[in-house]
Amino acid sequence: MIDIAFAQQPGHGGSPVGALLFQLLFFIALFALFYFLLIRPQSKARKRHQEFLANLKKGDRVVTTGGVWGTVVEIGDDTVTLKVDANTRITFTKEAISHYQPGFKKEDREKEE
Repeated sequence: MIDIAFAQQPGHGGSPVGALLFQLLFFIALFALFYFLLIRPQSKARKRHQEFLANLKKGDRVVTTGGVWGTVVEIGDDTVTLKVDANTRITFTKEAISHYQPGFKKEDREKEE
C-alpha cells in the first residue's frame, strides 16, 4: 500500500503568486487591447469631428446626422443654419452636422461666393 502512494507523481500546485501575476498581466493585456482597438480610434474620430466643426464656413455643403443636405448660411456659437431649398432654412446644433456632401470641394465654396 505504501508503494502505491510513492508511485504517484507529486501535484503541480504552482505558486499562488505566479497565478496572481499571470492574471494581472492578462487583465493589463486585455485593457491594452480594448484601448488600442476601441477607445483610441473613437477619441481620434471625435477630435477630427471637432476640428471639422471648428472649420465650418459659410457656403460649405454638408450633410446632417439625420440625412438632411444643405449649404451653410449662418454659423453661431452652438448652431448652424442650413439652406436646404430656395426658401427653406433650418437651424441645427453644430453636433448634428456629420460631414461634407460627397463631391464637395472647398474650392467650390469660393466659386459660389
